[in-house]
Amino acid sequence: MIIPFAHDGAAGAVTVAVDLVDDPKMVGKLPGTRGFPCCSASVEHPVQGYRAMFGWVQLVRSTDSPSNGRSFEMDPFFLFEDTSSPYAFFGVKPMLFDAPSRVERKPLAWLAHSFLARTPFEETERHVVPLTGFSWGFDIDDTGRITPRAVRALAPGDWDTHRPLLHKCHPDWFFDRW
Repeated sequence: MIIPFAHDGAAGAVTVAVDLVDDPKMVGKLPGTRGFPCCSASVEHPVQGYRAMFGWVQLVRSTDSPSNGRSFEMDPFFLFEDTSSPYAFFGVKPMLFDAPSRVERKPLAWLAHSFLARTPFEETERHVVPLTGFSWGFDIDDTGRITPRAVRALAPGDWDTHRPLLHKCHPDWFFDRW
């Protein structure tokens, strides 16, 4: 799926692909990951350097989480779980990559909301300004069969519903409306 966005007066796009893992070693995962989905999202935009610094904020709602799938939770990259940044990935046109898996294949509903955002360098406060977003995920049925969910573009209201959680988890940051 290709999702357009605008930044700095120019058009850009995020290209999203969700594939099933057929070689766990190739994506840096253990053998039990075979058959689970992995998502990659690349950023295309004509800006360069610091103007091309973007980040990915990802939230997940999963039936095996503490909320039992009733609410979304932050999904930081595990190496940076203890940082105060809301970004799972950040850099010059960063790629989002995620390959969730579980040891047991028991019934599960897993949904991610992934947002491309920027943080203006010209401001003294840390702001997250959303640019675009998409949802993706998977379900495991009671036979252990994994079914990926279709990628869907998100709307401004989707981001806005997450702003209270984002602020609660990252009180030193300000989360702009989309």
